[in-house]
Amino acid sequence: MSEKPPADTREPRSPLVRALRGGEELVANLALAAMVILPLAEILVRPILSGGIPGSISFVQHLTLWVGFLGAALAAREGKLIALATATFIPEGKVRQATEIFAAFVGSAVSVILATAAWQLVQFDREDGTILAAGVPVWLAQLVLPVSFAVIAVRLVWRASPLWAGRALAVLGIAIGWYLGRTEYVLEGVPMTPLIGLVLVAAVLGAPIFTILGGAAVLLYMGDGDLPVIVAIETYALTIQPHLPAIPLFTLAGFILAQGNASERLLGVFRAGVGWIPGGTAIVCVVVCAFFTVFTGGSGVTILALGGLLLPALLKDGYRDRFSLGLLTASGSLGLLFPPAMPLILYAIVAQVAPDDLFVAGIMPGVLLVALTAGWGVREGLVTGAGRHPFGWPEFRGALWEAKWELSIPFVVIGVLFSGSATLVETAAFTALYAAIIQGGIHRDFPLFRGLHRAFSECVVLVGGVLVILGVAVGFTAYLLDADVPFLLVEWADENIGSRLVFLLGLNLFLLLVGCVMDIFSAIFVVVPLIVPVAEQFGVHPLHLGIIFIANLELGFLTPPVGLNLFLASYRFDRPLLEVYRASLPLLAILGFGVLVITYVPWLTLGLLEWLGRG
Repeated sequence: MSEKPPADTREPRSPLVRALRGGEELVANLALAAMVILPLAEILVRPILSGGIPGSISFVQHLTLWVGFLGAALAAREGKLIALATATFIPEGKVRQATEIFAAFVGSAVSVILATAAWQLVQFDREDGTILAAGVPVWLAQLVLPVSFAVIAVRLVWRASPLWAGRALAVLGIAIGWYLGRTEYVLEGVPMTPLIGLVLVAAVLGAPIFTILGGAAVLLYMGDGDLPVIVAIETYALTIQPHLPAIPLFTLAGFILAQGNASERLLGVFRAGVGWIPGGTAIVCVVVCAFFTVFTGGSGVTILALGGLLLPALLKDGYRDRFSLGLLTASGSLGLLFPPAMPLILYAIVAQVAPDDLFVAGIMPGVLLVALTAGWGVREGLVTGAGRHPFGWPEFRGALWEAKWELSIPFVVIGVLFSGSATLVETAAFTALYAAIIQGGIHRDFPLFRGLHRAFSECVVLVGGVLVILGVAVGFTAYLLDADVPFLLVEWADENIGSRLVFLLGLNLFLLLVGCVMDIFSAIFVVVPLIVPVAEQFGVHPLHLGIIFIANLELGFLTPPVGLNLFLASYRFDRPLLEVYRASLPLLAILGFGVLVITYVPWLTLGLLEWLGRG
């Protein structure tokens, strides 16, 4: 990951700025807290009041908008907006400084265009007088969009350089973005290829990913003579998706678990249970990583949060350094096929399939990938004779009892969700509460006030970095749909692809490439609408397609040269990137085999659904 100059050269520290920073975090955290409280209250009130709390669902959906875009502004402040890893290949020095200024110039210009577009949306709904609920006007909820995009633009400029001269160059992007955003039809008929190429170059040089999708969307619409407000309308429409609020809530549960000693308790129980098997500690690390990735949703969190615990555990038990490095790099994204992982929810939203059916469909493919990775650990244990822990019933019972609450979480989540007593969003809120009770109330290794503040803050930043991408990605996708791109792809496939097997092989290769260069969240919103109609032509089941898609993107985290896990492992373990590449190649091949099995054996995805009568 690219290094940033010291924070004090990037952010002023006056009392006023400190107060504004604290207020910004407080508002975002309170919005997230309200997102937890309202669904929980809905569960309690619904049996008493028919229909539940009036306006509760609308408020939770719009609070997601606030959490997402305030979180994006906070991510911009901390330099944590998601970007391509390609900028890290640029050597330090004057060239790197120039590319950072250029990336900030383009990123701020796009952000300001999006801010002006969002402001137009606010004005439209203010004039219409649309009411959200309980007398609250919709425009008040939408106001977070222009404010957040404007703040992001300013922060991109501020972080462009520690020198005022560099910031002065970058601030020209704000001026150009203001002019383009405020001047109607200024780009109508102008060739868009050079401008979109400029945005792509900026992204390669380090501009946030949302500027690629947002920039392409507004430029394409403006080139056709439309107003960029269309992108803001699509961004706002994302908030009315009924399942979207589940994402920050499940993510919050993951951060709460990571703040306490849940990982150590889980490590203890799995080590006591399977430590006697050759490669037992490796199996334990794989399972623990998968467990945490289910809830945090992003492999980066797993590697960064657990790497300091799991790598020393492997080395202490005699596993080779290269093996240990590769295993943890690969394990960081293994949980993405298990319910209720964030990519499954997002895919269900975009492809319009039932999330609970997709949850069931991912279980056996997820188990397969975990088993293959764990099998590589068993081989290492047999080859090297790495340390094994003799099995003892007293030790196992003690560890099991100590970790019983953490082990109950998946069963509680699935039980509440499939009981019919709670929606997906309400289940997510209950999971966050359950995690806080376990960590802070039962084990008491999680200071409730300070711990929740930290978990809320980290969750808001992560979710903000994701939702700002999703928000502009729906605008870009809307343009592709308006341009009949899916229909053109179906026509091309009919003419050039001869069979279902050839289509699936081509899909694997295409998605692997997508996973190398695009994060999984924006890929879902941009690519899924394009491939769903093509897959329907070849008789691929929608749920099978979803699992194929996520499994391939999961593999993309590990694919050189720019797989996200590779960079995060290099950063977390302080190892050269080439060393991480070499260590991860065996797991890339193993998991690649697993993805092919998932692709060409549909029963693995659909069999459990058929058995449950849900296929």
